[in-house]
Amino acid sequence: MAPAQFAPGNRQAARIARRLAQVGLELHPDKTRIVYCGPAGRHGPATPGQFTFLGFTFRPRLAFNEKIRQHFTSFLPAVSLDARKRMGRTVRSWRLARRTDLTLQQPATKINRIVAGWINYYGRFYKTEMIRFLRRINRYLVRWACRKYKRLRRRPRQARNRLIEIATRHPGLFAHWHHGALPA
Repeated sequence: MAPAQFAPGNRQAARIARRLAQVGLELHPDKTRIVYCGPAGRHGPATPGQFTFLGFTFRPRLAFNEKIRQHFTSFLPAVSLDARKRMGRTVRSWRLARRTDLTLQQPATKINRIVAGWINYYGRFYKTEMIRFLRRINRYLVRWACRKYKRLRRRPRQARNRLIEIATRHPGLFAHWHHGALPA
């Protein structure tokens, strides 16, 4: 069942519009919709909705209750698909594999500021989604090592193992390594 659109006939929408009008705000009828954000089966549709706001997709996700040590489903934000695509285009634009003239430290200083900004913004909520994306940078680093060093030319597994050794010795070399996206 699709989320209820912000339609003039919708009573919830009318109540929200009246409340916002009291403080001098109005909602755009094409951009606004009402989404059920609670757990499935409780006071709402059987399938909870999702929405994207400020680069985060809010939808039901697995959470953990520390007090009773149990997993449950909660409505949580994480980096959106559009934001991941945008970040992926940026990572590809660096063309790391082609920069064989650089030492390992040079790409690290080049990309750390950008990646740290992504981590600080998108990694604030549901960091595992962000870490899953950041592991993609490790694949580009493996390609870089395969092209830079002749002994690793057609040996991506050995290049990845070499990257793992470097990451264990210098976990702060790349910003994404420092935050848990180590090569594995």
